[in-house]
Amino acid sequence: MLIYSFGMLIGQDIWQRVFTARDDKVARRGGTAAGTYCLAYAVAGAVIGTAAKVLYPKLDAPDDAFATIVKDSLPVGVKGLVLAAALSAVMSTSSGALIACATVANNDIWARLRGRTLRTAGDSHDEVGGNRVFILIMGIAVIGISVALNDVVEALTVAYNVLVGGLLMPILGGLLWKRGTGAGALASVGVGGLTVIALMGWKGILANEPIYFGLLASLVAYVAVSLATKPTDAAILDAWRRRLAGEPATPASETTSPAAAGA
Repeated sequence: MLIYSFGMLIGQDIWQRVFTARDDKVARRGGTAAGTYCLAYAVAGAVIGTAAKVLYPKLDAPDDAFATIVKDSLPVGVKGLVLAAALSAVMSTSSGALIACATVANNDIWARLRGRTLRTAGDSHDEVGGNRVFILIMGIAVIGISVALNDVVEALTVAYNVLVGGLLMPILGGLLWKRGTGAGALASVGVGGLTVIALMGWKGILANEPIYFGLLASLVAYVAVSLATKPTDAAILDAWRRRLAGEPATPASETTSPAAAGA
């Protein structure tokens, strides 16, 4: 349960929705409302699973519980609405996750590998087209993984183990520890992710060791590499602090004209 909670906390698809908010107040209210809804949704899922266990004790596959309840217990009409709602939720989540992954892959990884870190007025790079290509590639990869993993819980565990094991420590470190560096974050992502993948292959997908040791390895890598590399520039840290506090990027005293200052 903690793995899924941490995954929701640091998921880029969640953050990109927050960043579209009009202001901080809307972001907080929206986040609170969405979190409350997720709790209710989780309880509803547990109730449906419990009901299926009682009504269909010999159900072959636990993953079929929801579909079986809908098919056998709901009246015609309501049955279609529930299935349509479930499919729309799946499509919305899938599209959001694919767009988030494609954006990161195209803008933060592929663009840097090509030496294109900043867009200029004369830049003819088709960002939308690039994102579409990565969405297609990742969509095909996800389909392949879903075919290989026929168990929903196992698929979710793989996804959240890699996500949390690789990203939780560098994200929290970047928010809470001023001495952290970009090199430390990259090392943490790589070491944590590889540790999780290796231990899932050794101990099994549903084992607890992958996430425990993955988080530990990620933390050690983040701290060690950050301390071994040059600290982040003070101006960058100050800009980051102002951004977190909701303050203007440039202090008011620096934007005041000399004439106004003299007056």
